Amino acid sequence: MRSKIFISIMTVMLLITSGCTDYLDINEDPSNPQVAEGYVILPPVFGQMVRASAWDSRYIGQYVQYWTWSAAGNVWDLQGYAAGSDACGEYWRSHYWSIGTNINLIIEDGIKNNRPDYIGAAKAIRAWSWQGTTDMHGEMILKQAWEPNRYVFDYDSQEEVYKEVVKLCNEALAEFDKTDYNKSLSRGDLIYKGDIDKWKRFVYGILARNAINLSNKSSFNADKVIEFADKAMSSNADNFNVPHNGTGSTDANFYGPLRNNMGSWRQSSYIIGLLNGTLPDTIVDPRRNIMFAACPDGVFRGVAPGSGDPNNVANNVRRIPNLWGALGVVPTTGKWIFDNKTPHTLMSYHEMQFIKAEAAFKKNDLTTAYNAFRNGVTASLDFIGVTAADKTKYLASKAVPQNAQALTLSHIMMQKYIALYAMNSLETWNDMRRYNYSTDVYQGFSFPSTLFADNNRLPAQRVRPRFNSEYVWNRDALAKIGADLPTYHTKPVWFTEK
Repeated sequence: MRSKIFISIMTVMLLITSGCTDYLDINEDPSNPQVAEGYVILPPVFGQMVRASAWDSRYIGQYVQYWTWSAAGNVWDLQGYAAGSDACGEYWRSHYWSIGTNINLIIEDGIKNNRPDYIGAAKAIRAWSWQGTTDMHGEMILKQAWEPNRYVFDYDSQEEVYKEVVKLCNEALAEFDKTDYNKSLSRGDLIYKGDIDKWKRFVYGILARNAINLSNKSSFNADKVIEFADKAMSSNADNFNVPHNGTGSTDANFYGPLRNNMGSWRQSSYIIGLLNGTLPDTIVDPRRNIMFAACPDGVFRGVAPGSGDPNNVANNVRRIPNLWGALGVVPTTGKWIFDNKTPHTLMSYHEMQFIKAEAAFKKNDLTTAYNAFRNGVTASLDFIGVTAADKTKYLASKAVPQNAQALTLSHIMMQKYIALYAMNSLETWNDMRRYNYSTDVYQGFSFPSTLFADNNRLPAQRVRPRFNSEYVWNRDALAKIGADLPTYHTKPVWFTEK
């Protein structure tokens, strides 16, 4: 979780501060407080939330076939992993370190200065972080997390982490419900500008994700899922969008060309097939031309996982543009969410509507499911920037069922798959694992004919814990949960099991 070197440094600092208090006191500068207030800590925490989501989405996006690597045989395209590497370990790093105890500092400042709005925001962020990290990795270090003077850490079950998410969400809501306090969350709140109602919607969104992920459990409660979704985002105006200035590599969108993080990824044949109207056989989706770029001959193509980009076929007319829409160069601007200033959406209204639709469908309330489904599709079209005329035409087409009786689970999940493209790859992976990658649900989806050597012909079900903290410093604890085995990434996580 943390390196011995880091813990040793912290131990030395604790000894200094406890044994030399007077010495330190005479060197304090009252003009520069030694303890940061919540509004100072909050903006970089938002940045770390995006960092966790975006960095790891590069690899999770390959698992779900949003995109593929430009060269053939990439391990992530083949449902594998990069051994001895921190690749796909950013959620883990952010949760325990860069977000980590900064949350405690915000809470402590909130208690000291009667700022429950900051406490609520801090607990909401920690709940979001626990949820995303456990959904990726399964078992985590919960009870001993951030415990001082520890060098090794024991893992707890995913079920316990799921309960911790609910606990933190309820505590956050209780803080947000307080009325007699020093209202100041607008300072440092880059997302909602201190709007408590929108923060509460974000918390209910976390609860909706937590509850829908339990769809395979006997304890699954569709009514609670619908309740949470109804209390979550009510429109795209409530989306949890982290802004970017886009003036340089330090403040630009992770997916934009200034950061140059996506030059080796290509749009997948599966996502292009869905929007081309060939998977299944419907019509060309009006989102296609906004989200993706055509090849030099004007045809929209994608790369099959593991096959690589056909760079030299027929004078490059079949070459697939990179995700910025360019061929072989780094442009100054990019398409759609792949531009430098595009906000990163960590949670959206359309996601909540698809969650509601799925839950209602499972309880056979087809009218509620259908209305939520239509809301989700409409919100996705608006989010992506489809014109009003194209939106009306698409909603009336055979691509969208025209009544509740025609709605299927596949309609819901495949539209959600398109709507969550890129920025919420993890939520899509959660869905695909819950349905065991079913081709009845995800029509036309298929794995490469040859998977990663350690998979034993099984798909990925989890990401191994971060290499440089766990496999270097905490290996004995890993062995207790089987994470020392090369096939650990194919072991189903708790929430997907029946």
